[in-house]
Amino acid sequence: MDKSGSFEGWIKQRFLAQGFLLLPEKYPKTKLCFQTGLWDQNFRAKLQLQLQPEASQQTMSHLLCALLSLFSFAALLESAQWKLQENVLVIESQWDAEAPATRVELTCDTSEEAVYWEKDSEWKQEGKTLTAAVKELPDAGNYSCLSQESHELLSSTLLLIARIDPKGQMIRGILKSFTEPKWTFLKCEAKNYSGIFTCSWMTENSSPNVKFTIRSLEGPQGDVSCSSPVALTEGAVTTYTAQCHKENFCPFAEEQQPIDIFLEVIDEVEYENYTTSFFIRDIIKPDPPQCQYVATNGTVTWTYPRTWSTPNSYFPLTFKVKVKSTKRHKYQVLDTEEQTLQLPAPGPAEVRLQARDRCYLSSWSAWSSLCR
Repeated sequence: MDKSGSFEGWIKQRFLAQGFLLLPEKYPKTKLCFQTGLWDQNFRAKLQLQLQPEASQQTMSHLLCALLSLFSFAALLESAQWKLQENVLVIESQWDAEAPATRVELTCDTSEEAVYWEKDSEWKQEGKTLTAAVKELPDAGNYSCLSQESHELLSSTLLLIARIDPKGQMIRGILKSFTEPKWTFLKCEAKNYSGIFTCSWMTENSSPNVKFTIRSLEGPQGDVSCSSPVALTEGAVTTYTAQCHKENFCPFAEEQQPIDIFLEVIDEVEYENYTTSFFIRDIIKPDPPQCQYVATNGTVTWTYPRTWSTPNSYFPLTFKVKVKSTKRHKYQVLDTEEQTLQLPAPGPAEVRLQARDRCYLSSWSAWSSLCR
């Protein structure tokens, strides 16, 4: 779907870019995928259009499952305490002085009667049941049940705190916002239409114990998987990046359902989560082109990024060429859809390029290194 129009307009642009002239005026909802064979100079492709009913049983079933999953997740978040994983509870604490503490009842999972409780190695009380009042961060932590006779650990529960405001909204402060777009904490980008994308987030927190879990909101049964995050620290800011993959993604097909990514953050005993939802086409940001500049005749040539989708005739790019004369020290930016450009004034100059999808107005790539 193009930025200003519909999926029909987007497909029409792709067809015209490929050289097709005859196009149907109207498109029903379709499942579209190109089956590509060996490519020659004229480019050959087989187009498969599988018409789907407006509301097929399979589509309705998928939609119903997605809605039920979202409602179940929302119901969990509405409760004052909920299970994050085995032996880990998240306690929602209203972050103002007048709000009462949340009472959490913990039961020792053992047949022994002579037991006692510790919190972070500090003795709390005897008995199989402990009621903890959780309000501030010091109230959270690891609650352990031990045998009075052998002092053996019998069971334990980690309590985490999620701070909420009076309206019930989670207060988030662990992650640092990106500059663009503002108030974006979890950002995903794709270099092409393969279904592979990267998600990143930042912290200014120096805590060595901050932990992250990134996954699809659909959970393990979904078709999106993500790698463990990799950290890169520059000064006081650490950027974390995870690579994700949507399986069986067809780059030539209309995306019917957005991808929902869910990031959980635990810093010591504080819990936060972040979500983002997108279509692959909306997060495209190509790599910069590879370029050469011959100063003697003012010729600039370049090639498509190696990471860009193929064939290039179906996924065309448009380019910006930034030229800085070493004499005038002024920038000039030229737009072109070609892969070569003759500068009006040959001679020493700094030349860089950037690219974006020509048919669907994606983000511009970063500027290339100097063309040499």
